[in-house]
Amino acid sequence: MSDTVLVLNSGSSSIKFGLFDIAAAEPALLCKGLLDEHEEKPRLAVKGPAGEDLFEISKQAADAAGGHLFADVLAFIEDRFGRRSLRAVGHRIVHGGLDYSGPVVLTDDSIAKLEALTPLAPLHQPRCLAPVRTLAAIRPGLTQIACFDTAFHHGLAPPASRFALPGRFEARGVRRYGFHGLSFEYVAGRLAEIAPELAAKRTIIAHLGNGASLCALRDGRSIDTTMGLTPLDGLVMGTRCGAIDPGVLLYLQKHENMSVEEVQHLLYHESGLFGVSGISADMRTLLASREAAAREALDLFVFRAAQQVAMMATTLGGLDCLIFTGGIGEHAREIRSAIGERLAWMGVRIDAASNDAAREHINKNDSMVEVFVIPTNEERMIARHCAALIRGRHVT
Repeated sequence: MSDTVLVLNSGSSSIKFGLFDIAAAEPALLCKGLLDEHEEKPRLAVKGPAGEDLFEISKQAADAAGGHLFADVLAFIEDRFGRRSLRAVGHRIVHGGLDYSGPVVLTDDSIAKLEALTPLAPLHQPRCLAPVRTLAAIRPGLTQIACFDTAFHHGLAPPASRFALPGRFEARGVRRYGFHGLSFEYVAGRLAEIAPELAAKRTIIAHLGNGASLCALRDGRSIDTTMGLTPLDGLVMGTRCGAIDPGVLLYLQKHENMSVEEVQHLLYHESGLFGVSGISADMRTLLASREAAAREALDLFVFRAAQQVAMMATTLGGLDCLIFTGGIGEHAREIRSAIGERLAWMGVRIDAASNDAAREHINKNDSMVEVFVIPTNEERMIARHCAALIRGRHVT
């Protein structure tokens, strides 16, 4: 029987999970799956490390209420790997605020502090914390560990961390935090493995997916990023607007008579690729579309991504390495190519054949910037943090 950690990565409509053996120095994936409580018939699907089907169950919505699908996950783990194998559950928590710079064992006090951060991530924080409460109800003795998307950026310093607001607001925590930290941390680690000579160089990681942001790294540390107080800022995203003139928000409230709640819904759910195209938030759908509105949405996505790469390069004082990751960054060769073309003036030269094949290293030999495609793995990063915490603090 091996010690295991169950990792939950909560998205807006489903929860990805992975079970990791933490006996060795590097956690080993035992199984992975999807827990979807938002379908007409909520379902749980579990696959092996190579993608082979291991277990699947669907239920009526009423039967899945009260955390029954979570109970099914635990029952599957105990049946297959032993009842005493599960040491902890690790959670991706989007916002850790000023208090949390690393993983923590969740307690009533820490959960209350994290719930208080909901206004800074209203779309994400409740979704991340819901499984914590559910598991505490059905298995109260099970250790739960929070790993934060903001932690990797915790060292952001002025001026990169600041808004141009009176200092009293910064004293209350109104500052730039940054997100996607677990992804950036994993990719930075992979870069150090595959190209150690670049680990200390000026690097930008582009996490492009339904949520999207950039991170500027020097010596493997985050020194700037495109998201700020909330996950709304920065790049164009699937349904989120990214950076926007604050005067637009005042206009919507004063002259369109929109409430705060209506503006919030507009910015989080009706904007971005979906809002501009009027077709879809899915990059694959837009790339396949012949509609002019789809092309306009793609052009804006690429324009803003390239523009903000240049902004991050200003923070770094140049650019040595550009990395694409996330669902779009890893799979949309057309988007990588288009961003590269807009950055040609910075010396970015993407090799078409390598890009089309989604090879790990995709720049031409004469490129002044090394360009990589590195798949992210937030679940593995969470497993690493949980394993280290369990070993270091003897969590039982």
